[in-house]
Amino acid sequence: MTTDRRTEIVLPGVVTPDGLQIRMSPIPTPGTGQVVIRMEATGVSFAEQQMRRGRYYDQPPFPFVPGYDLVGVVQAAGPGTDPVLLGQRVAALTKVGGWASHVVVEAADVVPVPAGLDPAAAETVVVNGITAWQMLHRKARVRAGQTVLVHGANGGVGTTLAQLARLAGAQVIGTASPRHHDRLRELGITPIDYHADVPAAVRKIAPGGVDAVFDHLGARSVSDSWRLLAPGGTLVAYGSASTRDDTGSKQLPVLRILARVWTWNALPNGRRGYFYNIWAGRPLAKQRFRARLRDDLGQVLEAMAQGHLSAQIAARFPLARAADALRLAESGTVTGKVILTP
Repeated sequence: MTTDRRTEIVLPGVVTPDGLQIRMSPIPTPGTGQVVIRMEATGVSFAEQQMRRGRYYDQPPFPFVPGYDLVGVVQAAGPGTDPVLLGQRVAALTKVGGWASHVVVEAADVVPVPAGLDPAAAETVVVNGITAWQMLHRKARVRAGQTVLVHGANGGVGTTLAQLARLAGAQVIGTASPRHHDRLRELGITPIDYHADVPAAVRKIAPGGVDAVFDHLGARSVSDSWRLLAPGGTLVAYGSASTRDDTGSKQLPVLRILARVWTWNALPNGRRGYFYNIWAGRPLAKQRFRARLRDDLGQVLEAMAQGHLSAQIAARFPLARAADALRLAESGTVTGKVILTP
C-alpha cells in the first residue's frame, strides 16, 4: 500500500459479498476540527450485513464505504485541533466509512486507546463495547447477584456484553449454537441451544424469571423475552436480526418492536422495555453524546487493558479481502468479531 493513496471498500448496491469493490483515491486532507486516522483495524458488524442487503434502517444511499468503527493512529490534524493528537492511537465510531486505509473524522469524536493495547483487540470493543456498556449500565442497570439472558452470546456484541455482565457480578445465560457452548462456558456463561425451546430452558435455570434480557433478534423473540422477565426486570431490544433476509420495508421491523415496547411500558407491571439505538440523542445533544461515548468506551477499553475483558477475535483479514471477511461473519460459524487490517 502506497503512503499517498487511500484504499477503500465500496458497497455499490444490493450485492453478494463478492460484489464489494476496491477503490483507490488520494489520502484526504483534514478540514477544520478534523483528523485523518491511519486505520490499523476495523471490523465486520451486523450492520454491514444488513447494509449490503439494503436492510439497515437508516443507511445512506448506495454507493458508499461501509465500516461502523475503527482503531488507528492520527496521521494528520486540521486547523483547530489539539496537536497532541498527532501520533496517538484512537478509536472512532463512524457508522459508515471505516473500511478504508485512511478515514477522516471529527477530532471531538475520537477516544484514546490505552497504551499497549493491540489495535485489533481494541477494535472488538468499539461499537460492540459502547453498545454493551450502555445497554447494561445505562438501560438495564444490572447489579451484582442478578441473572441476565444474552441472545447471540457468541456474537460480537454478545461476547462483550456477557463478559461485562460477569464483570458486574451477574449470572449470564447465553443462547448460541452448540458449537460455541464450550467457549461460552470458558467465559463463565451458561449456554442454551438457540434452536431449542429457549423460554423453557431459561425457566429451568431461572424459575422466577431473569432480571434483564438483551435481544437483537426482534420479531417473535422480543415477546418471548418480555415474558421471561422477573418482576422489575428490563428488556433491551437492539436489533431485528431474524428479519435480516426479509424483503419489504427495512423500517417496519424496528417500528414493530418500538410499538410493542411502548405498549408494554404503558402497563402497570413494574417491568420496563427499551429499544436501544446507539445514535439516539446525538442530533439534539451532540456534546452529551460525545461525553458519554468517551466515558463509556473509555471504561470498556480500560477494562480490556487491565485484563478484565478478553478480545474475541474470530478471524483477521486484510482490507482487500473484505468480501471473504463479510462472508465468514455472515456464516454464523464463528465466535467474536471478524477484523479487517490494512
